[in-house]
Amino acid sequence: MKAVFRHELTTCFTTMTAYVFAAFLLIFAGIYTMAYNLSNYCIANFEYVLSGMSFVFLIIVPILTMRIISEERRQKTDQLLYSLPIKMTDVVLGKYLALICVFLVPVIIIGITPLILTKFGTVNLKTSYSALIGFFFLGASLIAVGVFISSVTENQAVAAGLCFVVLLLNYFLDSLSGLITGSSFGSLMAFTAAVVLVGLIIYLMTKNGIAAAFVALAIEAVLLILFGIDSASFSGIIPDVMEKLSLFARFEVFVNGIFDLTAIVFYATVAGIFLFLSVQSMEKRRWSE
Repeated sequence: MKAVFRHELTTCFTTMTAYVFAAFLLIFAGIYTMAYNLSNYCIANFEYVLSGMSFVFLIIVPILTMRIISEERRQKTDQLLYSLPIKMTDVVLGKYLALICVFLVPVIIIGITPLILTKFGTVNLKTSYSALIGFFFLGASLIAVGVFISSVTENQAVAAGLCFVVLLLNYFLDSLSGLITGSSFGSLMAFTAAVVLVGLIIYLMTKNGIAAAFVALAIEAVLLILFGIDSASFSGIIPDVMEKLSLFARFEVFVNGIFDLTAIVFYATVAGIFLFLSVQSMEKRRWSE
């Protein structure tokens, strides 16, 4: 894992990837600090800066993660990884930790800003750094999503596009939950759409249409049985689930001055799940070659 980590970290800093990523993050941090804290609004809450600029993840995460595994597949250099006596878990973790280090550099630089702002007035440093920690974990979970998407395709443009769409949907997930009907039948239809998505993910990972269809049909059959037994229990589930699955919405708790440990655990769990899926995707390709 150390060798993969060093190689990936060196690659990021010898190409423009790390610098473009850091530049985007720092530029927007500077713009929002000027707007919120120093000019237009003149408020002392640095956490509002992090909340305002969280949408930048929609751009910088696809840029950072699009090539991490897909480029290996395109150039066939992943065959070297498969032939080495190392686990795919070590490969994925090595690459992921390298990206986390690239992300951590601008976050540390941004962390100096609240200290600078204390020269202009009173700043609640506890709330500011609590929000910064939440911001870091939000980014870490989104990067894990990007790594997984990169593992299922060998085209960087496709990986970046898919990652952008997925993050965009999650960004507006909390808002969209208010537009979703809370009826039992509406919830069943939404669950059915989710089942189709699960089947698609299984197909992308295994390239086995029969297995993907079998799993999707089995889950759908269970849903229909449960719906037939107690349809009323499906009422209002989807909006509630959508709110809870929104990574960006959970970050707002930190912005409101609360250090939410459950949100940290949620972010870590999401990262773990998508890293696990990335490992399985690479393992499948390893044994199918």
